[in-house]
Amino acid sequence: MRSESIMNSLLTQYRLKSPLAWGLALAFSSSLLVGCNNPTPTDTGTSPSPNTPTASGEGLKLGALLPVTGDLSSIGANMPEAVKLAVDEINACGGVNGQPVTLVTEDTQTDPTAGGAAMTKLAEVDRVAGVVGAFASSVSGAAVGIAAQNKVMLISPGSTSPVFTDQAKNGEFNGYWARTAPPDTYQAQALAALAQKQGFENVSTVVINNDYGVGFEQQFVGSFEKAGGKLTNKEQPVRYDPKAATLDSEAAAAFANNPDAVAAVLYAETGSILLQAAYKQGLSEGVTVLLTDGVYSEDFVEQVGKTPDGKYILEGALGTVPGADGQALDAFTTKWNEKTGKDVTAFVPHSWDATILLMLAAEAAKANTGEAIQSKIREVANAPGTEVSDPCEAIALVRDGEDINYQGASGNVDIDENGDVVGSYDVWTVKADGTTEVIDKVSPTE
Repeated sequence: MRSESIMNSLLTQYRLKSPLAWGLALAFSSSLLVGCNNPTPTDTGTSPSPNTPTASGEGLKLGALLPVTGDLSSIGANMPEAVKLAVDEINACGGVNGQPVTLVTEDTQTDPTAGGAAMTKLAEVDRVAGVVGAFASSVSGAAVGIAAQNKVMLISPGSTSPVFTDQAKNGEFNGYWARTAPPDTYQAQALAALAQKQGFENVSTVVINNDYGVGFEQQFVGSFEKAGGKLTNKEQPVRYDPKAATLDSEAAAAFANNPDAVAAVLYAETGSILLQAAYKQGLSEGVTVLLTDGVYSEDFVEQVGKTPDGKYILEGALGTVPGADGQALDAFTTKWNEKTGKDVTAFVPHSWDATILLMLAAEAAKANTGEAIQSKIREVANAPGTEVSDPCEAIALVRDGEDINYQGASGNVDIDENGDVVGSYDVWTVKADGTTEVIDKVSPTE
């Protein structure tokens, strides 16, 4: 059928371009198929559900929807590698439901539009059953509705906005959403506890103007004030546009009124410009910058840069990041080092755990669909069941019909009814040589 050839040609062309083009390709190719007068013998006249296998015995297909480029690429680049490592691990010990697992990886570009288009491709073209992603909360916000509509289980290893908790409570995701990193409801409380522990009495805030930044800011303000602290810019919060040409005025407003510290909820590329602007205006001297998971990387320290005398501008900055303290962390770290030659970076254990959970749930359900995974995801993650941290041992137990309580590398990954985990938080600092070091742990204050 000529329309099918045209469709395939179109999709091949678009695959080589930005995911932004996929919506157009899908719309045009659909019109070609509708106009076809010679359906094949297997054509029923209606399209199959995007998440229904086309043939019995089809193996599990998963997607990775993560930022290889864009504002969060300095942190996100290792995450797809962790997903692939998890798939390889399970495939090496028999796969899922008797067949190898297939992985399709898409780059979100740290952009909600690109991420939404990539999620549409994964759901409607690749027809995956589950997706690890996204990382940026704004991208997950664009993707989760598409996932839920197509009955694809989405597990984020790093989208921490509290907005998702509220939406899940309202039943918006129908259970097709979870995350292995705790929401900022908890991290914001932990950062407030860190500020209090450091003796900071007057703190200002500056945040990226999206779900991640604003949600974090609101929770931080409430927690810090509850602990007796004062917000110097509460009435005029500074929320910066990541597409702004300059951030000089935002930097000036954030560091005004002599705060002891500035709680800065940023993304790396744009956040570095803001902090450079504060330094160049002479505003940051004597003020501690409190950072978060969105910039936990030595690349970010380099992006912010050095003073004329060669010192790092961010030396002495403090931050929080969801910690990894699971039973499987040591074994995972050894495996990661051997396979990649790299250190374990932020959210890599969370990416591994998200992938393992998707595969365990499919095995427990004895089916390779998103509906099957959704029905079993909390069952394999939570008690009751045999506690098990080795993925091959875990899936072997599930094959034998045993209940398990998977203990991950990032933590116990106990997922509640809203798809949330609580987790713990590492405190990190920027050293004189520009490296970062975890120096403490801190817990949410309420």
